[in-house]
Amino acid sequence: MSLAELRLEDLRCLGRVELELHPRLNLISGDNGSGKTSLLEAIYLLGRGRSFRTRHTAQLIRQQTSRLWVHGRTNPEPGHSLGVEFARDGGLTIRIDRAPADSRVQLSEILPVQVIDPGIHRLVEEGPTQRRRWLDWAVFHVEPDFVRHWQAYMRALKQRNAALQSGMETAPWDGELIRFGELLTAARARLVEGLQGHWIAALRRLGAVEASLGFFQGWSRELGFGESLRSHRDRDVERGITGVGPHRFDVLLRVDGRSAREVVSRGQQKLLGVAMAVTMAQYLSESAGRQSTLLLDDPAAELDAERTEALLQTVGDLGAQLVVTSLQARDTRLGEPDAVFHVEHGTVKRL
Repeated sequence: MSLAELRLEDLRCLGRVELELHPRLNLISGDNGSGKTSLLEAIYLLGRGRSFRTRHTAQLIRQQTSRLWVHGRTNPEPGHSLGVEFARDGGLTIRIDRAPADSRVQLSEILPVQVIDPGIHRLVEEGPTQRRRWLDWAVFHVEPDFVRHWQAYMRALKQRNAALQSGMETAPWDGELIRFGELLTAARARLVEGLQGHWIAALRRLGAVEASLGFFQGWSRELGFGESLRSHRDRDVERGITGVGPHRFDVLLRVDGRSAREVVSRGQQKLLGVAMAVTMAQYLSESAGRQSTLLLDDPAAELDAERTEALLQTVGDLGAQLVVTSLQARDTRLGEPDAVFHVEHGTVKRL
């Protein structure tokens, strides 16, 4: 599945934009600050229902306007229509084939999208939230029950935390928490195992540091989940929150037994982040038949020429739809673009 058509209005500096995208290589050129990254952000909104640059969607709305909207149509025909609208006073509205959608998850089902941008090093450098989201996005695509299990787990977790805070017994919620927590953890473990071959290959192709890909399940491997809950009960009562479980899950990247973020440079952190994106794209293509749309924003940032060439060659070989930003038209080092767009003063035209 690829994005064939993109229309938007009032997203950051962009006014009204209409594009027809190619299923292979699309280049977006323009000066810094012209709105190139905002176009990538619009595509990401259609696949994820959120931005990759900020948690505050209201910041995306163009100044002196009250709302933004992004519409898209996917290939192959007849495809699907996707719509995301955000109003300052009304929140997020999602439509799929003109019907209201229940959640962002439904967008990902139709348009799997990933981004490689100058901030991708944060996957390595920051806390577990981004890495957990990276992994769970893929588990969702290969294990259809995962979202339902996650929602059931989070309901039980919320009720258990409320019981802890009010001094009530937690036993009525422990069973559900354990049941769905073990299902989530097993699904995540299967995916991490399935990624190993792709991960090693991606590191080698990119010339990245050798780093192991593992996980912390959210509690000690010495104990079962139920036993761990019981052993932490006094601490949970004291703090009023459940301290162990799949909500504490983390993807572990280690170099020589140490956390990668402690021992590698910013450039190597970026390569590890890129390896995570490439690994996931390859795995989803082979295991689930889902081809990702990849957004590349300034791919050469913080990389030397050799590493940049390795990144572009690796991404180019994926066979995915690519949308790449560049200061110069046709300067992608990925070959001749199939479609070229130029952004200037908030407007976009096809070259």
